[in-house]
Amino acid sequence: MFTAILLNKKDDGTTDARLAQLDDAQLPPEGDVTVRIDYSTINYKDALAITGKSPVVRKWPMVPGIDGAGAVIASSHPDWKAGDTFVLNGWGVGEAHMGCLGQRARLKGDWLIPLPQGMSPRSAMAIGTAGYTAMLCAMALQEQGVTREAGDILVTGASGGVGSIAIAILARRGYRVVASTGKPEEVDYLKALGAADVIDRAELSSPGKPLQKERWAGAVDAVGSHTLANALAQTRYGGTVAACGLAQGMDLPASVAPFILRGVKLIGIDSVMAPKQRRLAAWQNLAAELDAVALDKITQEIALTDAVAKAQDLLAGRVRGRLVVDVNR
Repeated sequence: MFTAILLNKKDDGTTDARLAQLDDAQLPPEGDVTVRIDYSTINYKDALAITGKSPVVRKWPMVPGIDGAGAVIASSHPDWKAGDTFVLNGWGVGEAHMGCLGQRARLKGDWLIPLPQGMSPRSAMAIGTAGYTAMLCAMALQEQGVTREAGDILVTGASGGVGSIAIAILARRGYRVVASTGKPEEVDYLKALGAADVIDRAELSSPGKPLQKERWAGAVDAVGSHTLANALAQTRYGGTVAACGLAQGMDLPASVAPFILRGVKLIGIDSVMAPKQRRLAAWQNLAAELDAVALDKITQEIALTDAVAKAQDLLAGRVRGRLVVDVNR
């Protein structure tokens, strides 16, 4: 038997989330690797699944948790054997396939990547999908030719998981980063991560003109909606915006003007189905670049028993940075 958070859909359509005792027979048959989970996380998508605030879960019952790190228990996959350590992000886990907010999981070996050398499972989950996504954004900006000399880089949703780690990565790479947040009490925190300046998210969150004063050489946007539209409208000629989130909304009330008059590029960042080589490159970069002290500033560790309550806090904006879940307490 092992402990996990189990989600069930109630008759009225709401979600029941509670700790449950499961056994291996309840794990999904679709998987060729059985693993021990040491640490997981609560991402925005996990919080939506646990609270039922959005139809994230597509199969019931469900163990949430799109991220996991630990060790292989048993495997029929040629690349994995008992004792191998791994990281998992995405692939519909926690949505259509039972996830990692529990002490065991059965997964497909093709979804796993090796835990980077020198990185602990806890550190991997302090990074999690949020940090992995932030690195994919930083890689996209670099690949599109956004240099340190080109000008400021905007990071929206700055006090969240993606934003916090994006600031740390970009600052370490030598970019001048401007953080956008609705939490003035987090200014010192954001500057400690490497932000050179902090602006109020209200500057970006309301409808704006199709073209505005050029401010940004590039941007990492985890917010969407008017915030993304304004970021595009303020991006300098030839600049790039990496879009990876929808905290404000899925809509994009923007104009084609930034694209056809300033040559601005909008790059979509998908972390869920990214190919293995892309994942490996991102995690190798994270292992080499992300400062342990900065990661500690971003991270709060909680017990599995606290995860349901913390999911509510995350959606209410009461969580800073990353939530790491010790599934064994």
